[in-house]
Amino acid sequence: MLSRWDDAEAAQYSGPLGPRVYSSRLLGRESSLVLHGGGNTSVKLVEKDLYGNEESILYVKGSGWDLEHIEAAGFAPVRLEPLVELATLEQLSDERMVNELRSHMTRADAPTPSVEAILHAILPYRYVDHTHTSALLSITNSPNGEARIRELYGDSVVVIPYIMPGFDLARLCAEHFPREAGPNTIGMVLMNHGLFSFSDDPRESYERMIELVSRAEDYLKKHHAWEIETSNSGKTTIDIESATALAGLRRSVSQAAGAPMLLPSHSDARIRHFIARTDLRQISQQGPATPDHIIRTKRLPLLGRDVESYEEAYRRYFQQHNTQANAELEMLDPAPRVILDAEFGLCTAATSMASALIARDLYEETMDVIERAERLDGYRALASPELFAVEYWDLEQAKLRGGGNPPRFAGEIALVTGGASGIGRATVESLLSRGSAVIGIDIDPGIQTISKHPAFFGIRCDLQDVAQSASALLQGVHHFGGLDMLFLNAGIFPKSHTIDKLTDTLWQQSMAINVDANLALLRASHPFLCLAPGGGRVLIIGSKNVPAPGRGAAAYSAAKAALSQLARIAALEWAEDGIRVNLLHPDAVFDTGIWTPEVLEKRAAAHQMSVPEYKRRNLLGVEISSRDVAELAAEMCGPLFAKTTGVQLPIDGGNERII
Repeated sequence: MLSRWDDAEAAQYSGPLGPRVYSSRLLGRESSLVLHGGGNTSVKLVEKDLYGNEESILYVKGSGWDLEHIEAAGFAPVRLEPLVELATLEQLSDERMVNELRSHMTRADAPTPSVEAILHAILPYRYVDHTHTSALLSITNSPNGEARIRELYGDSVVVIPYIMPGFDLARLCAEHFPREAGPNTIGMVLMNHGLFSFSDDPRESYERMIELVSRAEDYLKKHHAWEIETSNSGKTTIDIESATALAGLRRSVSQAAGAPMLLPSHSDARIRHFIARTDLRQISQQGPATPDHIIRTKRLPLLGRDVESYEEAYRRYFQQHNTQANAELEMLDPAPRVILDAEFGLCTAATSMASALIARDLYEETMDVIERAERLDGYRALASPELFAVEYWDLEQAKLRGGGNPPRFAGEIALVTGGASGIGRATVESLLSRGSAVIGIDIDPGIQTISKHPAFFGIRCDLQDVAQSASALLQGVHHFGGLDMLFLNAGIFPKSHTIDKLTDTLWQQSMAINVDANLALLRASHPFLCLAPGGGRVLIIGSKNVPAPGRGAAAYSAAKAALSQLARIAALEWAEDGIRVNLLHPDAVFDTGIWTPEVLEKRAAAHQMSVPEYKRRNLLGVEISSRDVAELAAEMCGPLFAKTTGVQLPIDGGNERII
């Protein structure tokens, strides 16, 4: 591993915390050092209090901050002396420890200090860096791990046996470190946990970390345990059978979890090689590379698709260790978070795509640690009692509880047609804001880049091409794991012609896009909507022209009327499958592509109105926006409309002809 330190870049980080912010970000850039909030860093500074007295302050990474993007505000300032004194106590509960940390902060609006704050405080160096480097974990997670670590580092590190993070670890280090550290000590190894480096200089502390990690990498290379094999066999096939099976697996996982879950699948040459190992059952059923991962990945992955057996095994695991706990615990849901399957590859379950991707990254790192450890003496994770203690550690659970109530559509998946603009794009945004994962489909290639949200997947597709439409649906299902909601919004408004001047071409084009394309996607989506954990939902964007057609719009009005009739029949037929089908009939939505300023001015003039007056020519005198339609569309797929199907609802500000 090479040092990324750049003096010119470092100079851009000003202020007392500037060097600490910069070197922390350098560590955060290396995924093999820290992943998704892992690791922590600190610096000790001398500051004046309100009365002008100097005091030593520990600035330590605050909970919830990621080293890669941390700013000065992400460090919690805590008075140093009280923290050092805490390490002399015989015992300290987690609740009391957190209270003490927060009580000695100098800024009330700062984040809660890292649970390792006391450990950072007792190390006699100005800068302290802590990572969970995978190279080191590959060595520590082997039967002869400690002996190998001592062989590798000699007196340059202090070795601490595994113990529960937090106060217990800080107290143990307070006893061992002064006794074992010497003039050559530049780091500290926490077995099965991670690596510390330190110095009074930020660059030296950072580069000591790089040096220690590089030595671990070189050690693995020397023992032919560094290179990771891949496989080009068994590539994932995206077809209706595999997609339906994946959606069925997602339904089983969601039922076990007691809530809808996303289940994205990932399959590359690296993953396929690992899953194809003949000893997979032995090496994968031991535990994670570090206990820090367990709240994201659970202790063990599910091999294959027998979710029920996994549930039973998890309940036994909980009951076995709960009897040994000091307090009665409430069992977490027994659903797997990681699934290894020969066909699907690596699947990760979570209520958000961001969390699912975190679980994927963590398990891919675990795969590397396992395979490298296997080339040494074999992989050996911590014993289940120690892992259980972290999984049910109140401080770790607080990280999950800190998110509050989940969004309304957390863990659910929606498909929106015509998602690149107008009502479709607004619907994408409304659904994302409610926690849904969204598959956006549009003929406009811009659909692929309208959102950088990890829960959005844009696919360019011509809905008139049935094969393209079916392929887009299957891609979306494989990307997120299934389908819960279908929003049929895409359509065209042909040029106005009276019936006597209406051409067959125009008529057929309107029917092909507004009816036939929607029928094909509706039909193809049915098997996935049947497997939606919370029941499938369909929302169709109709038109005011259905109940109140206008002159010159025969092709459009007839097509939308046919689509509405199709929706009504679907509501009748699909209710027994638990699928709700409803329609919205918007009118005068002027912030869409078909309403150019020129067209608006022409229409307003024809009605002898100004443009603002024309936009509000309804009974309530209000303007209807794409956002208004999208918000109602999303709500109609939510719990408020849970007992409604087959309804046709106008959103037009009130129209005399419809009323």
